[in-house]
Amino acid sequence: MKRFFTPLFLAASLAAVNAAVPTRPNVILIMTDDQGYGDMACHGNPILKTPGLDRLHDESVRLTNFHVSPFCTPTRAALMTGRYPARAGAYRTSSGRTMLHTDERTNANVFAENGYATGMVGKWHLGDNAPHRPQDRGFQDVVWHRCGGVGQASDHWGNRYFDDTYERNGKFEKFEGYCTDVWFGEAMRFIEKNQAKPFFLYLATNAPHGPYLVDPKWSEPYKGKAGWGAGPEFFGMIANIDHNLDVLRRRLTSLGLAENTILIFMTDNGTANGGKFNGLDSEPTIGFNAGMRGKKSSVYEGGHRVPFFIHWPAGGLTGGRAINHLAAHLDVLPTLAELCGVPIPAGQKLDGRSFAGSLRNADAPPHREHLIVQLHGGAGFRNGPKPWECSAVLTQRWRLMDGKELYDIQNDPAQRTDVSAANPDVLKQLRGYYEPWWESVSPRMTPVSISLGDPRENPTRLCSQDWYLENGNPPWNFAEIRRLPRVTGPWMVDVKQAGRYRLTLRQWPIEADKPVEAVRAKLSIAGQEMESAVEPGTKGVVFELNLPAGKTELRTWLYDQSGKAGGAYFTDVEKL
Repeated sequence: MKRFFTPLFLAASLAAVNAAVPTRPNVILIMTDDQGYGDMACHGNPILKTPGLDRLHDESVRLTNFHVSPFCTPTRAALMTGRYPARAGAYRTSSGRTMLHTDERTNANVFAENGYATGMVGKWHLGDNAPHRPQDRGFQDVVWHRCGGVGQASDHWGNRYFDDTYERNGKFEKFEGYCTDVWFGEAMRFIEKNQAKPFFLYLATNAPHGPYLVDPKWSEPYKGKAGWGAGPEFFGMIANIDHNLDVLRRRLTSLGLAENTILIFMTDNGTANGGKFNGLDSEPTIGFNAGMRGKKSSVYEGGHRVPFFIHWPAGGLTGGRAINHLAAHLDVLPTLAELCGVPIPAGQKLDGRSFAGSLRNADAPPHREHLIVQLHGGAGFRNGPKPWECSAVLTQRWRLMDGKELYDIQNDPAQRTDVSAANPDVLKQLRGYYEPWWESVSPRMTPVSISLGDPRENPTRLCSQDWYLENGNPPWNFAEIRRLPRVTGPWMVDVKQAGRYRLTLRQWPIEADKPVEAVRAKLSIAGQEMESAVEPGTKGVVFELNLPAGKTELRTWLYDQSGKAGGAYFTDVEKL
């Protein structure tokens, strides 16, 4: 017998289902750039005033033993994928190693596929070209700056933190105001637009990364107090972030969204300028680092232990409770997926482990036994990745540095006394964690290609920051490029469509409207070489050629009258 359901019956049934299933929470993930664990008042900083962060600290569940990578890109890779940066492919901040392998999936992919609106605002630093931009990686609404910092080489020409041009969903747009104010303003626009459905918002500020530029009203309170280079400006940038955080939280409350929004605050590495240090690995001689040794780009504790606050009233994550279990950026994706009831596909293998159990129950056992942090190639990329070099193996109690030095972090938080000789069994155990890990991740540290002839981005504008060098950093900022360094390197590219292409070689972005300072130009790609004389006043040297589909390398040379060559730091490639 057929059963017929009236519209009234169906409506009542759906209402009952909706009442039984709680509304999925929104997620706002805020990450600042180069702000360390000690760069806030609630962690004991005696100079810096951060009332907004202090309130969030007091109202949140806090992970006090939370770790990231020692600098920008690797942290972002792990945060987005839940996998070690070396495995994901993005483990340096330049030299063609900032992009995720194309088989990697981000938290935006996971949440978008489960009905969430996904937005990204601010600093990406995981690739400037297709298929690596945030809009190619699961984010549906993006406003972002290119490169690793505002004003760096691949960012829009002329950007200087105020009244800049950023990219909105594939098109450049002029904005008014200070960069951090713009990012938070765009975040609130996204929230208001999507308030009627669950959303995932990734808000990653470029501040307080250098250059240290901020309205003097924010830095003036620290003049004469932060007595090291650009200390007042660094603290002023954080004070401005703190103010914007407070504005954002008030807006969430006024929209009725604060109760069921998971709000996370974290940073991407240790402090860059919260004091004066003797090198990267010291304790500060002036300033505050929460009792730790090391700063940004150090694998000592101060380089990678950062704040992590999570606040979700509807989920019971409130009250200022602290959790000291070892946790990491890798763990954020699986944790958020569990909290939001979002399934991670079986084929998406994560290195991260959910700490949702610890958030719900202070007595829950730790979710991970150990963690490995490594700065592959060292702070200056002196050489390619090597096992053990610039590495730290972390457990709840111990820190093994470079496979040799051992520190009892519970009794020696400043890592002053190497106790390896007195603890050979611990040394052996921690070394045993590292060796299979290296065998697992090192095969994935291979080149990642930029697409050419991709319908999502044609033409493609290449920048020298993505030259794939064996070691060292290519020209990645305009201070270097102004010197016209006599260096070149290959771009790893993937020609998506065979056909005719136009390549335009420049030393400056087209917006700079500057001539090429060279007498001869040359390029090499897909087994073909072409050369051309450079006419005086030429602002771009143009070549046209047929390219087969597939992966290859693109190299460029611009020769001066003495025969010395540097590369074309900017090269446009257009499928005709």
